[in-house]
Amino acid sequence: MSDNNTKVALITGASRGIGKAILLRFAGNGYDCVFNYNRSEEEAKKLIEECEQFGVKVHAFKKDVSNPDECNELVSEAMECFGRIDVLINNAGISRDNLIMKVSDEELDKVIDVNLKGTFYMIRAVSRIMMKQRSGRIINISSIVGLHGNAGQTVYSASKAGIVGITKSVAKELASRNVTANAIAPGMIATDMTDALPDSVKEGMLTTIPLKRAGKPEDIADAALFLASDGAAYITGQVLGVDGGMGI
Repeated sequence: MSDNNTKVALITGASRGIGKAILLRFAGNGYDCVFNYNRSEEEAKKLIEECEQFGVKVHAFKKDVSNPDECNELVSEAMECFGRIDVLINNAGISRDNLIMKVSDEELDKVIDVNLKGTFYMIRAVSRIMMKQRSGRIINISSIVGLHGNAGQTVYSASKAGIVGITKSVAKELASRNVTANAIAPGMIATDMTDALPDSVKEGMLTTIPLKRAGKPEDIADAALFLASDGAAYITGQVLGVDGGMGI
């Protein structure tokens, strides 16, 4: 259990990239944390050890956010560990980029199941807890392509646009219980996903960014930490672009 002064963050997809940066930022700022992973238990254990150096408690569970039962289990596990959930960060996501004429039904289903349904399932599971607490912060990781679209990313864009709709609706539903819901829309962030892109594609993307550089996962982590803070208590239903001006 967390003591009354220690807040608890539940973060999905925190084993690498943006999610890992968010986890480390919250642990480094005194949050007890729970996260899920889909791959290596050994890597999850290493990440727990890294977080615990900040003097906080961290637990990891192997759960698939595209499965509603496993989302319910993840939330239940978090409550068993700490007795409360102050912040939910829906970061888990995948992409299956392709021209729309080439996208398979399987690819469509998988991206929507993880990105959109996973976000919905996690919010549904945590909403009753936060309403009972009369406090809570829900932070959903969308994308600039969910706001502006991108060729070859129709399915990913649709899933991320759907997250914006979920965020705004949930913000209206839960506001009376002092629960806020906001989204972050990252632009080009240097992660394993972007590193795999051809240099020509990356160079082309950089020309669309006024700041002329890619962002870092820590830039998204800082935005999430702000939205979870007391300083963001009067902000809800918003989409915060962290994109170097790409969306201007």
